[in-house]
Amino acid sequence: MRKQQLKNMEWWILICVLILCAIGFVALYSVSYETEFSELKRQITWFGLSFLVMVIIALIDYEIIAKVSPIWYAFFIILLVGVLFTEPVDGASRWFDIGSFSLQPAEFAKIFVILFLAYVMSKIQESGLYKINKIKWLALVLLIAAVPILLIVKEPDHGTAIAYMLITAFMLFAAGIDKKYVISIIVLAVISVPLLYNFVLPDYAKTRIDVFLNPDLDPRGSGYNIIQSKLAVGAGELFGMGLLQGNQTQVGYLHPKTTDFIFAVIGEEMGFIMTATIVILYVFLITKAIYVAKTAKDNLGSYIAVGIAAIFFFHMTENIGMTIGLLPISGIPLPFISYGGSSMITSFTCIGLLLNISSKRQKTIFINR
Repeated sequence: MRKQQLKNMEWWILICVLILCAIGFVALYSVSYETEFSELKRQITWFGLSFLVMVIIALIDYEIIAKVSPIWYAFFIILLVGVLFTEPVDGASRWFDIGSFSLQPAEFAKIFVILFLAYVMSKIQESGLYKINKIKWLALVLLIAAVPILLIVKEPDHGTAIAYMLITAFMLFAAGIDKKYVISIIVLAVISVPLLYNFVLPDYAKTRIDVFLNPDLDPRGSGYNIIQSKLAVGAGELFGMGLLQGNQTQVGYLHPKTTDFIFAVIGEEMGFIMTATIVILYVFLITKAIYVAKTAKDNLGSYIAVGIAAIFFFHMTENIGMTIGLLPISGIPLPFISYGGSSMITSFTCIGLLLNISSKRQKTIFINR
């Protein structure tokens, strides 16, 4: 049985991830040269730990993991409340400092929100087809998602909050949510956007949107990072300026170059060929995650895989989009490439779940409406 499960695993997912990690290591080698490769060394350490976590997650039946997800969900809700009382960093309370490691609860909570949502939704669907469209069950699902979203907005971390919203939307779509709800949400969103902008968003968030629309409004202030990022990506042209040779990267115009703007570093020093390769690898990874969802043995596995696909889709789109000026700047890392232990462990946990689900797949279960 174990041999058959190993044969069923989507090994191309792991190969794709390892290539992305290798690219990230090369980029961190360049940006951490002046600090004696401190960021690179720590990232390699986090990679080793994350890989071990992935192996463990891949070997434990995902149904068992999902059954204990309510406990972990409650635990991380407590952490999300607790982090609000920590000392703000750059105006945001998002991290617990544990020695040299900073724990970001919102990053890890994504996994358990997905697992808990998938567990609840699969139980709802077991009682009959399209039960998810009953108001009381749909309200329950939205409530589960709304609690962490509101706490994350309070930190504030609007980028991560949007990631949670997208995860919920993807999973509801996979569960067969009725079109009337989809249309209602779209109409509500269209109406809400101008109201949120004018009456809800704090000034710094409005400034980010204004600068996104016109970076020249504040070229030495709020528009500085995006201008430097676009200059870096453009300067790389086809093959890049070479490692340790990027003007914006090495002189220090890009900030933070190890996390938010790592894609700009790659664009400047490795060129369009490498950035296009990264996009292709992410598209391949997301496609494979959706394929795992379609071939999962049950609704539970399908919903988990869809939620993970949503995570990678959002992070890729937002990080790369903000780097090249197509989306507003937010603190969203590029999975497997950006420096950071929380992001690395979370991303490899997701990969472990995908390998786990794919090892037990039997048939397509997506609902055809």
